[in-house]
Amino acid sequence: MSEDTVTITPLLDGPNQVSGGVVVTDEAGNVIKEADTVFLCRCGFSANKPFCNGAHKREGWTSN
Repeated sequence: MSEDTVTITPLLDGPNQVSGGVVVTDEAGNVIKEADTVFLCRCGFSANKPFCNGAHKREGWTSN
């Protein structure tokens, strides 16, 4: 893999882990966050979308 590779890993009963020099932007193209790794909400319950805030645990959300 090259150093430009981004890897998305859906975590069991949790968020998507996105690794590899990530830049998250809003719909207008403004940078929200730059990081090596971010955790993106899959459950829809996060109050901090698109990022995970652990709400899936409180809500009992499962990925299967």
